[in-house]
Amino acid sequence: RARRMTELAGFGEYAQPDADLAEWNYGAYEGQRTIDIRAERPGWDLLKDGCPNGETAEAVGARADRIISRIHTLEGDILIFAHRDILRILAVRWLNLPAMQARFFYLTTTSLSILGYDHDLNEPVIRLWNDARHL
Repeated sequence: RARRMTELAGFGEYAQPDADLAEWNYGAYEGQRTIDIRAERPGWDLLKDGCPNGETAEAVGARADRIISRIHTLEGDILIFAHRDILRILAVRWLNLPAMQARFFYLTTTSLSILGYDHDLNEPVIRLWNDARHL
């Protein structure tokens, strides 16, 4: 889906797939809705509990950290097209917050967000979050 969105946005020819931007590995919960998982496991929370045979928030956070490290070596603006939960964790890791804090960052499908800096690399900020005005 992220690849298709990249194409629809007109950037398909420039896209460089990155395994660290893959959708969260839901393991045994792949394809299940939260409501169905909670029917079997009341109180389950993706960020707190992770997924059996899948990833934890910390594992996804480690992927986000690798992405951020690579971004810091590049010049200019960078576009990232990815799935909701990796983007939420990418945002909190951008701010040097624990991956669990992603629970406070809601994202709508096809929304736009901009991560940046105030003055330099030592002052990461969120310049725009979850903007869906273009829809």
